[in-house]
Amino acid sequence: MLLLTILNQCQRFPGFVYQSAKFSPDKKTIEIRVRPRRGSAAACSGCHQPSPGYDQLGERRFEFIPLWGYLVFFLYRMRRVNCQQCGVVVEEVPWGSGKHHLTKVYMQFLANWARKLSWKEVAESFQTSWEKVFDSVEYMVQWGLAHRTLGPIFAIGVDEIQYAKGQKYLTLVFQIDDLTRLLWVGKERTEESFRRFFAMIGPELSSKIEFVCSDMWKPYLNVIAEKCSQALNILVRFHIVAKMNKALDEVRAAEARRMAAAGYEPVLKKTRWCLLKRKGNLTGKQRFRLRDLLRFNLKTVRAYLLKEDFQQFWEYVISRLGRQVPHRVVPSNHALPHRANEGGGAHAPAPSRSHPELLQSQKDVLQRDH
Repeated sequence: MLLLTILNQCQRFPGFVYQSAKFSPDKKTIEIRVRPRRGSAAACSGCHQPSPGYDQLGERRFEFIPLWGYLVFFLYRMRRVNCQQCGVVVEEVPWGSGKHHLTKVYMQFLANWARKLSWKEVAESFQTSWEKVFDSVEYMVQWGLAHRTLGPIFAIGVDEIQYAKGQKYLTLVFQIDDLTRLLWVGKERTEESFRRFFAMIGPELSSKIEFVCSDMWKPYLNVIAEKCSQALNILVRFHIVAKMNKALDEVRAAEARRMAAAGYEPVLKKTRWCLLKRKGNLTGKQRFRLRDLLRFNLKTVRAYLLKEDFQQFWEYVISRLGRQVPHRVVPSNHALPHRANEGGGAHAPAPSRSHPELLQSQKDVLQRDH
């Protein structure tokens, strides 16, 4: 099968024909000459309208997708047209864009591989340069921005990513509803950079956002409260748990110092990771020490139980998610006696010992809540 026949089947351009295909004199590349179809008018690269010819320039090379390890080039003598609106300009060709030396399909090919490999690996694999891979990615990004339709946006997520050594960050905004895609990238993680995203989408789309997922970075929270006051701000679980662990550690450290100053036995010694670790990551010794610790009615123990209650709340699953809950998840009169007096005192009851780790099982909770 001839190479020109394959090209006519997979990459055909209206108004142009493939004239010949042959090896270069050094047998390292394949050169395919292209000429205008007889009677076809050239198109102006400015207004994209057919225009009369003016003259013809020298031969120009456009790099195509490599074939069997050989570099492939289109060779074409560009024409200039005398456009009534734009004047004398170079014609527009369907396989190239502007002054790029790569064909559009090759830039799309490289940009697609750049999503799977590093740009250096893509350049080495296809015998090209890093700069050409960069130009291909930039071209596809610009093409995507020009043809993008924002449409209705109901949920977004915002986060930062570090892109260089030191405190250098990029702010990324994603659409996370029915369509998952990257909407915007801005330098730094400041209020000014995040506001530029809302300036891009406009107040009309901003007013239709119902959910915003973010971390607890204060500049993000300030802009969300300013631009999306009608939306529900959902905080990332990781940061909430980190804040709870930090508060729990502060309570444990303060209580340990107070008990040591009073001359009591250091009950809280070597208990930090027993309280901060996930239950599944505790060692056998840490489990026994945690069990012994929970027998004391300390502020640290009560803070730990509140943290575990939060973990159970996070893992609560509603089978008909998305519908209206038919009744309260927790009844209004459901007050656990050992949580009522968080401040302690002479009449503060001791925690329940019904569970090895003093946590009620999910089965008991569901039975009590029907």
